[in-house]
Amino acid sequence: MNDKLIAQSDLFRGISPEEAAAMLHCLQAVERRYPKGALICRQGEAVPAAGLLLSGEVHIVQDDLWGNQSIFSRIGPGELFSEAYAAVPGAVSLVNAVAAQESSVLLLSVSRILHTCPSACAFHAQLIRNLLACVAQKNLRLAQKITHTAPKTIRGRVLSYLSAESIRRGKRSFQIPFSRQQLADYLCVERSALSAELGKMQRDGLIEFRKNAFSLKTQE
Repeated sequence: MNDKLIAQSDLFRGISPEEAAAMLHCLQAVERRYPKGALICRQGEAVPAAGLLLSGEVHIVQDDLWGNQSIFSRIGPGELFSEAYAAVPGAVSLVNAVAAQESSVLLLSVSRILHTCPSACAFHAQLIRNLLACVAQKNLRLAQKITHTAPKTIRGRVLSYLSAESIRRGKRSFQIPFSRQQLADYLCVERSALSAELGKMQRDGLIEFRKNAFSLKTQE
C-alpha cells in the first residue's frame, strides 16, 4: 500500500501520514488490484464503497442499451471516485468505473467517513471537509463536460475542450490524457468524424497536432 500517496491525496489533505494510516482501519480500507478492462463499479448496481486510486488509471464511462459509450472523466493516482453513489445507501450507479490500465484501488467506506466512530479520530472533521471538496470538484468536472458537449458542431466541441485545457495548463501547447477514441467518447462524437474535423482544423490554421499533443494557433 502506498502510504505516501494516500497521505498526499485530496481526501487526506491536511492529515499527517501517521494519522492517515491510523484512520484506514476505521474506514474499513481494502486494497484491490484490477487488470486492464476490469469493471470496478458496474452500471446498474449499488456501490458499496468509494475508490481511491493508488496506481494505474480509471475511466468513468456510461454505456447505453445500443452500445454507445461516453467518457465522463479520467481518474489518476491519488484521486477519489464513486464517492457520491457510495454515500447514498442503495443508490444504483448510472456509470461504470473501468480500469483503463492495470490499477490498484483502495476501497473505503463512505459511511464511516460521514459518521464518526467511537474513537472519534482527531482529524475526522478534516476528512469530511476533504470529502465535500472532492464531491465539489467532481461537480465542476461534470459542468465542464456539459459545456464541451453543448456546441452542436464537432469543431465547436473540440475548440471548447482544447481552449479549456489551454487555460487550465497556462500554455497553448500541451498533451491531452485521451486517445482519439477516448476523446471522441468524451465529446460524444464519432471517431471518424472527429479525426476528419481535426484534419480540417489543422488545415484552417486553428491547431497543430500529433497523436495526443496539441498546439493552439491564433489567426492573424
